[in-house]
Amino acid sequence: MSANDQYIAVRQKVDQVCIQAGRDPKEVLLIGVSKTVGVPEVELAISAGAHDFGENRPELLEEKALALPHENWHMIGNIQSRAIPRIVEHACLIHSVYQERHILAIEKAAAARDKIQDILIEVNVSGEQSKGGCTSQEAAHLVAVALECPHVRPRGLMTMAPQGDSQVAYETFKGLSNLFRQIKAEMGENDKNAFNELSMGMSEDWPQAIAAGATMVRVGRAIFSDSFAE
Repeated sequence: MSANDQYIAVRQKVDQVCIQAGRDPKEVLLIGVSKTVGVPEVELAISAGAHDFGENRPELLEEKALALPHENWHMIGNIQSRAIPRIVEHACLIHSVYQERHILAIEKAAAARDKIQDILIEVNVSGEQSKGGCTSQEAAHLVAVALECPHVRPRGLMTMAPQGDSQVAYETFKGLSNLFRQIKAEMGENDKNAFNELSMGMSEDWPQAIAAGATMVRVGRAIFSDSFAE
């Protein structure tokens, strides 16, 4: 199957899982993680209806965004300070922000481009040392820092679950969902309107993420199966 067929198949499965969970399929954005494939494979997915893609390296984000400027490009990988201007130039949403200094650098880069940069705060709910992200206790502070930046807009939270156990994955995602609601409850009315995204779930655990309230799932391997992606 090509990326065209595989995207359609995954989207249909996402819709089915949403319905089973009592949710509207329109509530869940399917992001194709294209980090290990080239522009031709992305174009096949676009022909099937995909318009949101995730990259984890700034140079590949830039390359594909320039080649396909009408699509939505998400930065999902670890952030390095020197790459922030390049990321801000091309990303519609940065999923992996968990350091205050990076929020301030994003503010500076976005201001230079007269842009409002949407971000998610990455939270290491599971506490795994191998994963990035702030602690659940730090997340509210980072959201507050972002709210003070006129060119940064915190849209929600992101996490990754431990691999290999669907129940642990669900509990991790539910933990992020609960944290999301706690933080949102403390916001002013204007800020609440924009804070509405939960990015969680990858190829092996996105059904559990949808059941826990994900609004975005990041799927690579199931769409671009000739590569190893998220």
